[in-house]
Amino acid sequence: MKVLKSDEMLCDHCVDRIKIGLMDAGIEAEVELSDKSIILPEDDDTLIERAKEVLGELGYFAQEM
Repeated sequence: MKVLKSDEMLCDHCVDRIKIGLMDAGIEAEVELSDKSIILPEDDDTLIERAKEVLGELGYFAQEM
């Protein structure tokens, strides 16, 4: 499991946008607004980098926790 954090995630609309963007990229993730986290079930470097790339394309900077 790997956790990313995005301080730009501010509302439920952001959560939905992130979930859909990651899902469209074939990435399974749990998105939590309460702590602004994106939880990836696998700790795979390629998957993590792709998730960060997708988040960046959506306008969300993500850092690894």
